[in-house]
Amino acid sequence: MTDSLSPNPLPQAGEGGEDSLREFRSIAAGRPLLQPPLSLYIHLPWCVRKCPYCDFSSFESRDGLPEQDYVAALIKDLETALPQVWGRKVTSIFIGGGTPSLFSARAIDALLTQARTLLPVEAHAEITLEANPGTAEAQKFADFRAAGVNRLSLGIQSFNPRHLRALGRIHDDVEARRAIELAQRHFDNINLDLMYALPGQSMDEALADIRAAIAFTPQHLSAYHLTLEPNTAFYHKPPTLPDDDTSAAMQEAIEAELAAAGYEHYETSAFAQKHRRCKHNLNYWAFGDYLGLGAAAHGKLTFHDRVLRQVRHRNPQTYMERALAGYALEEAHDVAAAELPFEFMMNALRLTEGFPAALFSARTGLPLTAMQPALDEAVRRGLIERDALHIRPTLLGRRFLNDLLQIFLPV
Repeated sequence: MTDSLSPNPLPQAGEGGEDSLREFRSIAAGRPLLQPPLSLYIHLPWCVRKCPYCDFSSFESRDGLPEQDYVAALIKDLETALPQVWGRKVTSIFIGGGTPSLFSARAIDALLTQARTLLPVEAHAEITLEANPGTAEAQKFADFRAAGVNRLSLGIQSFNPRHLRALGRIHDDVEARRAIELAQRHFDNINLDLMYALPGQSMDEALADIRAAIAFTPQHLSAYHLTLEPNTAFYHKPPTLPDDDTSAAMQEAIEAELAAAGYEHYETSAFAQKHRRCKHNLNYWAFGDYLGLGAAAHGKLTFHDRVLRQVRHRNPQTYMERALAGYALEEAHDVAAAELPFEFMMNALRLTEGFPAALFSARTGLPLTAMQPALDEAVRRGLIERDALHIRPTLLGRRFLNDLLQIFLPV
């Protein structure tokens, strides 16, 4: 589990009729798009052991890491992509996986050095690296910091040894606490990933995990509801999970506990101390741009007349071969104008505070009236509230986000 959303593919929107598509294209015509902030996502796909709940593109490192070859491929991939992002400032970098902390600090340093050489990275850009407590080393954390990483995201998931075993994690509760303590020696911006509604978990156990995390006063917490995703071991052999009512009660209790501790609930699963929100993920949720590098990495780039989605080759070996040859992309397509409202809302409605109404036009090139019927329906059902300047999900809309998003699917 990760506090970055980049590797996951987007849900497929429904097919729109040709008349509808022509209408949207005519609305968008002559309305040039403004380029949003640009982030860089780098995917390092290897881990020690694949967790049974994980649907991210990751592979067990049974035969060691091809670290040098993979870094060379990433750098070549970036060089090939430069014409598409030429001159654009990079506001944040996120190194996700897999387990990026399996890589050496020398490799991370090489990647960040090349990123700064080839791209105008902002002087104080947020640079995040994901780490597994089972791979935590004091010297490695110090070296990551020296390489330029200034935000560490630790995949704790639970402090309960029974639940960690059920989740297939390679660390135990002692290693989880030790990893946080080591991280705090070198980083002043730390995220802790936690999960709830775990196999056999009680309300008291869920709250004990949150309270244990709060005791370390991390700057950021991600609290995810465990879901059974297709193509995972848990999906094919489901464990016994808390029922929906118990899970919902856990969510409410966790949110209350974090609020009492001074954390802002600013996104569906994200909580932060004041002024410590994740800048990288905020750019995703505001429908910003991101260049995705690495096996299976997804990207979104905005040009004056279109929004482009990209996917790199999923298999690491294939990715390395293709990237070094200058064509790492497996797929690239323009987002159809009729699908832009859904894609925008799928991100922006994750934000607890919603978004300025003007942001929709700025990011899509469409007037807000392009989704007026859907907005009216969402208001009628009590799922969003809006005024002339702002649109936000209601508490009901946040609780039933999937139902809310269905309203914006093209028909």
